[in-house]
Amino acid sequence: MPFQFTGFADEAEKSLEGQIATLKETGWSAIELRLIGGKNVCDLTDEEWGQVRDRLAAESIRIVGFGGQIANWARPITHDFAVDVAELRRVAPRMREVGAKFLRIMSYPNNKENPLPRAEWKAEAVRRIRELARIAEGEGVILGHENCNGYGADPQGFLELAEAVASPAFRLIFDTGNNSLHDQSLESTWAYYAACREHIAHVHVKCAKPGPDGIYVTCHVDEDPTQRRIFADLERTGYDGWLSIEPHIKAAIHAGQDVDDTGEARVVWVEFAHRLEKLIESLS
Repeated sequence: MPFQFTGFADEAEKSLEGQIATLKETGWSAIELRLIGGKNVCDLTDEEWGQVRDRLAAESIRIVGFGGQIANWARPITHDFAVDVAELRRVAPRMREVGAKFLRIMSYPNNKENPLPRAEWKAEAVRRIRELARIAEGEGVILGHENCNGYGADPQGFLELAEAVASPAFRLIFDTGNNSLHDQSLESTWAYYAACREHIAHVHVKCAKPGPDGIYVTCHVDEDPTQRRIFADLERTGYDGWLSIEPHIKAAIHAGQDVDDTGEARVVWVEFAHRLEKLIESLS
């Protein structure tokens, strides 16, 4: 099997102990950290981080990356850049000490009330990401731009950023479902993938299909034909990295759809993981 498996277990359980238990149930030993008890991993105090780090080490669970907040939907191009610089400087040493390679970022959505002209938006996004990438290079971590929000939400925008930033510390985290959900088209996800494939350093797995009313909703991997198409091409082109699940079926953290106390989110997360494994096995 060419790929390794991990995921955002905060979509299964809120607590770290619950997330550890979910991974054990799935049979996986790696995690991407985002929310722990409702608090973003990048906002943990030194003491809190030390507890998380040591607990995961005690369970032999590898930390693949952090789901950061830099340049995301809540931090538009007019947001205080110092906040992002401070986040990167705070978490990069923590990432290095555990060998976590990827810090998920986006690329600054435009200001909704007073949007910048596209050229100004691009120039400021490039300026900020160049500075962040310079810091990341020095720290030995990768800023993984997710195809979700900001100037690089579409393939043209990402390619413009990649060319202008021109740093090995600025790569693409490709989410296999974001564009389908945003654009209401499975072909939109494939088009982004095909245009930007050479920049992919890490993969998030999310899937989509038309719901009863025709509006796209999240689903399992075997219900979205684009998933097999992408995974087969990743295998063909030599990708041997992580597939990190972010199902968004029972929980969508960014949209305020948090994990409830019914246990259903964990059941769905584990099922999603196993159906992904089965699909990957079928590629051989």
